[in-house]
Amino acid sequence: MIYGILDWFFTVFHSLLILFNLFGWIWKPLRKANLILLMLTGGSWTILGIFFGLGYCPLTDWHWNVLEILGKEPNTSSYVAYLLQRVLSITLSDNSANAITTITYITALATSIFFNLKKYRRVTR
Repeated sequence: MIYGILDWFFTVFHSLLILFNLFGWIWKPLRKANLILLMLTGGSWTILGIFFGLGYCPLTDWHWNVLEILGKEPNTSSYVAYLLQRVLSITLSDNSANAITTITYITALATSIFFNLKKYRRVTR
């Protein structure tokens, strides 16, 4: 039962985290937190990726472990492809999901940097 709860926790929490990464820059009070989370995400994908494989995410790893215990191992290596299939019944290849993830991440990061620097420049003038 605990693993079923953990499965839903990771599905909801990870989905909300992804949505915050993508759109957290919209609300002014959360822009700094959004930029920090985006940098942590990028750091996980690259720095931890050196040791665990490019694109490594501890949340994905932990969720995969829970799914393995439940006997529900995903048939994809992409967490975004898994979420889209599970939540929206949209099937994407790993390559497509990874491309979408990379493009939206870079876009969100650039947007967050832009708005955070814009605020900083306004404060220093």
